[in-house]
Amino acid sequence: MERKYTVYQIDSFTKKKFMGNPAGVIINADGLKDDEMKNIARELNNSETAFIFSSNSNEYDVHVRFFTPKNEVPICGHATIAAHYARAIENNLSTSRIYQKTGAGILPVDIINENNDYKIVMTQGKIEFGNIIEGENKIKLLEALNIKDTDLNEKCKIQIVSTGHSKVMIGIKSIEILNNLKPDYNKLSKLSEIINCNGYYIFTMDSEENDILIHGRMFAPAIGINEDPVTGNANGPLGAYLVHYNLVKHNKSIFKFKAKQGEAINRTGIIEIEVTIKDNEPSEVKVSGNAVIVFKSELVL
Repeated sequence: MERKYTVYQIDSFTKKKFMGNPAGVIINADGLKDDEMKNIARELNNSETAFIFSSNSNEYDVHVRFFTPKNEVPICGHATIAAHYARAIENNLSTSRIYQKTGAGILPVDIINENNDYKIVMTQGKIEFGNIIEGENKIKLLEALNIKDTDLNEKCKIQIVSTGHSKVMIGIKSIEILNNLKPDYNKLSKLSEIINCNGYYIFTMDSEENDILIHGRMFAPAIGINEDPVTGNANGPLGAYLVHYNLVKHNKSIFKFKAKQGEAINRTGIIEIEVTIKDNEPSEVKVSGNAVIVFKSELVL
């Protein structure tokens, strides 16, 4: 018997088609099996595809699962934006808060109806500061990124940070170094096995734009993503990291900033980050952004 699924391709963190970060979205995923989702994600070949399932609980409104072309991941920032943008369009939603069940827990998503369009705000998971990368692993990391110790921002520890899907935070001195990075993806993948973290977020605070604090690039070859254009689960934990290490000024309650990513691969997008602060420590992170539909289609299985 034929099964029909509605497929969206959506670019997140942008209002320009073919910019920002593309994600697939299956808005009516009920009935799909794990191997089918893996095959669909591989076929669409975005860094992530989101699958929206109906809720069977009063605790959440939808269950969303995320797959790269290689495997399932607990949560994804840009695919969350894409999923709820598609759902808002499909259901003509008004401004509202819904709860999504994910691999990182049950988390709120705010749908903001503005100017006959939608902005999506994703509350991320628990903030966790993991291992600091030093010694032999730091040497391997610098070799894999083809950068020198002197290229690093000496104020920034190289550390694994998570708000649901961990990334290594690597601060460097300049945009020039950032845009000229030529990583060895094989070496990064091998290092991921050692440090148990798949994503590497290289960022700089060297910005000439008044409203942009951060420029960054994110590499995760171990899960099939050589370079991700604009990454919610990198910039979110980065916000927590910046507050934790007193690298930015704030009013002790809220710290907001914008980050630009994807410039080096011509998929520029802008992401907004908000960090709630309690007792001088980050307590909650939200990321938000716009989106645009590239196409809508039907998949028949």
